[in-house]
Amino acid sequence: MLKGKSALITGSTSGIGLGIAQALAGQGCNIMLNGLGDPKKIEITRLGLETGFGINAGYHGADMTRPDEIAELVKTTVAVFGSIDILVNSAGIQHTASIGEFSPERWAAIIAINLSSSFYTTHHALPAMLRSGWGRIINIASVHGLVASINKAAYVSAKHGLVGLTKVIALETAGSGITSNAICPGWTRTELIEPQIVARAQALGVDIEEAGRNMLAEKQPSQQFVTIEQLGQMALFLCSRAADQITGTAIPIDGGWTAQ
Repeated sequence: MLKGKSALITGSTSGIGLGIAQALAGQGCNIMLNGLGDPKKIEITRLGLETGFGINAGYHGADMTRPDEIAELVKTTVAVFGSIDILVNSAGIQHTASIGEFSPERWAAIIAINLSSSFYTTHHALPAMLRSGWGRIINIASVHGLVASINKAAYVSAKHGLVGLTKVIALETAGSGITSNAICPGWTRTELIEPQIVARAQALGVDIEEAGRNMLAEKQPSQQFVTIEQLGQMALFLCSRAADQITGTAIPIDGGWTAQ
């Protein structure tokens, strides 16, 4: 379906970003990985995409807090693949604390990585998409881009902002062949939320699995974690012709969380 197209996916060395990279690669899309991690493991991941799916895969370690490195990331992607057809903004970090205890440094880092980086990648990627007359921008927001929770001031602010940015991009590119949408996952078992599960287990004096069930019971009516594979399939759908007129949306995949 996507053979010959190229995707840049930030935060794709693990978690949701990697799952989306694998889904796109499975449809013939070339992949530029970006993210943190052990260089040897990242190289194994990159090679795995190439050999497993018969596509070309690259890696660029741009720091998502640095606009100059983000610009170089996009420039490199276009230089390596000749185009940038799909942009998935998946880079994200988390920190939980009350507003009174939230450090300015943590606030700045979360806003930079979870929100501002998506502006910069889009700013630099749009010209290539406009030239080709086709593009898909997929922002990995969160259920917290639609509703709030305590102790997550920066994360909720960033994700609400990302949903707003998604809508502006959609309006500015309407009719151009480019679409812009946000996927808003509920609880997904990734490295990002694992510390919250561990903290809950310690606070309740229960094991990790029981803490996970407790977390789901509090917010997610389905009582099941969203899977990375489900998010990858949604990204694929948004890249399909069936989604040509879907733009400016924030799509919750949250087991009923935001239906309450």
